[in-house]
Amino acid sequence: QLQASGGGLVQAGGSLRLSCAASGGTDYNYVMGWFRQAPGKEREFVAAISRTASRTYYADSVKGRFTISRGNEKNTVSLQMNSLKPEDAAVYYCAARLYYDGSFRMGIVDHWGPGTQVTVSA
Repeated sequence: QLQASGGGLVQAGGSLRLSCAASGGTDYNYVMGWFRQAPGKEREFVAAISRTASRTYYADSVKGRFTISRGNEKNTVSLQMNSLKPEDAAVYYCAARLYYDGSFRMGIVDHWGPGTQVTVSA
């Protein structure tokens, strides 16, 4: 089970940090990532990080502004969002999967967390 936190309201140009942690105990170390869904739009991939944190993956729209990182606890992940734009406003979802391939970006994951709202005012 994934639990996300850190959403909120911020002005354009500001920053927010989202966090996600897996609960329930597992022996597996998951690939973890973030997706987002804005009103009237499909859910889209934002970022992912490999199990060892050796590789990170970003949507072109957030490259250079967002940074995904793993925490010290197993299966924890954060998303540092800087230089936020109104178009970044969405419900953000944490996701986890045992391995990464291209289909992860399409939302083929093992676990979803509940969304956390990010609102960016112009």
